[in-house]
Amino acid sequence: MSSQQAAGPVADDKIRCDACPVMCYIKPGMTGACDRYANRAGELVRVDPHVLLEQAISGGTDVVPFTRPADWDGTIVQTPERFVTAIGAGTTYPDYKPAPFIVSSEIDGVDMVTVVTEGIFSYCGVKVKIDTDRFVGPEASPVRVSGEQIGHVTTGEYGSQMLSLGGVHHLTGGSKKEGRVTCQALLDLSNGQAVEMTVDGGATLVVEAGKPPIVNGQTETRMRVGCGSATIGIFAKQWLGKADEVVVVDDHITGVLSEHQAGKMLDIPPTGIRLKGRRSTPGRYFQVAEPGTGWGGTNISDPLSILGDFDPKHAFPGLRLLMVSTTGEHAAYYELDEALRPVEMAMPEPLIEPVERIAENCEPALCTVLFIGGAGGSLRAGVTENPVRLTRSIKDALTNVTCGGAPVYLWPGGGITFMVDVTRLPENAFGYVPTPALVAPLEFTLRLSDYAALGGHMDHVRPLASLTGGDRQSIPNRRDNPWPFARRIAGELSQ
Repeated sequence: MSSQQAAGPVADDKIRCDACPVMCYIKPGMTGACDRYANRAGELVRVDPHVLLEQAISGGTDVVPFTRPADWDGTIVQTPERFVTAIGAGTTYPDYKPAPFIVSSEIDGVDMVTVVTEGIFSYCGVKVKIDTDRFVGPEASPVRVSGEQIGHVTTGEYGSQMLSLGGVHHLTGGSKKEGRVTCQALLDLSNGQAVEMTVDGGATLVVEAGKPPIVNGQTETRMRVGCGSATIGIFAKQWLGKADEVVVVDDHITGVLSEHQAGKMLDIPPTGIRLKGRRSTPGRYFQVAEPGTGWGGTNISDPLSILGDFDPKHAFPGLRLLMVSTTGEHAAYYELDEALRPVEMAMPEPLIEPVERIAENCEPALCTVLFIGGAGGSLRAGVTENPVRLTRSIKDALTNVTCGGAPVYLWPGGGITFMVDVTRLPENAFGYVPTPALVAPLEFTLRLSDYAALGGHMDHVRPLASLTGGDRQSIPNRRDNPWPFARRIAGELSQ
C-alpha cells in the first residue's frame, strides 16, 4: 500500500491527510472523505493498490494476470517488462513535492524514466458521443443530473449526438450541490458506470461508456449508415428495378432516388414525387420535419406526412414507392392508386434484402466517454522545478504522456490539455476529492538524459527493482493499447 508522509498526529490519534486541499483529519482505521487515503495505525496510506502493467513476452501467449502469494514482499520481478502507472500512486499536493514515483528502467539499451502522479483536476470534464440519430435535445440545452446542470448538448456529428459535461464552472462556479453532483457524475462516467441524465426540452438518457445508449427508456442498437443522401448513393443500384422511387428519411438530409445523381446515372426516370422541406441540390432535402425520435431522427411516425401531391405529368398508377430510414429500422412500401395516392402494401420479397442490407451496414450504437483535463502547475512541478520545460518537452515529442498506461490525445496550443478514452484504462482508475475535483492518473515517460536536461528531480529517481513492499497489483496491458515505452528511441520507433 503506497504511503505518504502524514502532516502529523493530532488529538484522539487522528492524523491529518495532506494529499489534497481538504486536509481531512482521519481517525485510526478510517478513510478520508475521498475514500483514497486511510489512517492505518498512525500511518497515512493509499487505500487502493498501486497498478503496474505487464507487457506480453515477445512471441508468447497472452499474459496471465499476476497473483500475489501470501508471503510476497513486494519485490518487482523483471520479466515480463513492466510499466509503472499512476493508478494508486498518490499525488504531489501541495504541488512543490516531487512526484510519488520517478522510476528508471532500461529499454532496448536506453535509460528511460517514468514520472507518475495522480493529478487533482478542477479543470476537467468529459465529452460524450452518443451513437444515435434520435433527437436528444436542442443544441446548447442544459444537461442535468438530479436536477443540477452538469453540462450541455453540443454540436451533433455524423450519426451521433454530442454532450460536453463538467468543466470548472460546473464543478466550482455554481452551488455546492451542483459541484457535488457534477463531480459524482464525471467520476461515474469516467469509471465506466451508468449515469441517468435529462436534457432540457429533450430526452432522458442513460449513458455508460462502451455500452448502447438508452434514449427515453429505449435501448439503441445501431447508428445510421449515413445521411439520406449517402444512403441513396450507397444502395441505389440494389434498388434498381425493384422500386420506381425510394425516399430515405433523415432529419439532416432526406434523399430522393429519382432526383439524386445516383438515380440519374442509373437512368431512373422522374416519378413526379414532391417533398416538403427545403430543396438543397437535386435529390437532397433539408428540414423535411422537426427533429425527434421517429423516422430517421425526425418527429414523424407517418412517412407520408413529408410528401406532397404527385405530379401527374410523371406519376402513374401502380408506381412503386419505398420509404426507409437511415438505419433500416423503419421501412414501408406503397403503390399509387388511380388517384395517384400512395397505398401501403406488404413489402415485396425483392425489397426485403435491400432494406436489411441498410441495417446490416449500420455500426452498433455505443456511448463513448472521453475524459479531458488540463495538467497545470501542480502536476508539472512534481516533474521538474521549471514546469515550462516539461510542456516544451511534450510539444517537442521528447516526453510521452499516458493516462493509466493508455494513449492520450494532446490538444495543440498552450498548456498540457489531454483527452483519453476511459474504456482503455484499467477499472476504477479515476478518483475524486471533495473540493470538488477529479483525480486522474498521468505518466510522463522520457529518456533519463532528457529528464536531467529539463531539470527533473534527479535525486528522487529510483530503479524499478527498488519498488518493494506495499500493495501493488500487476495486470496485463491491453492489447489494443500501444505499450507505453513504444516511442522514438535512438531515432527509431521501438516497440
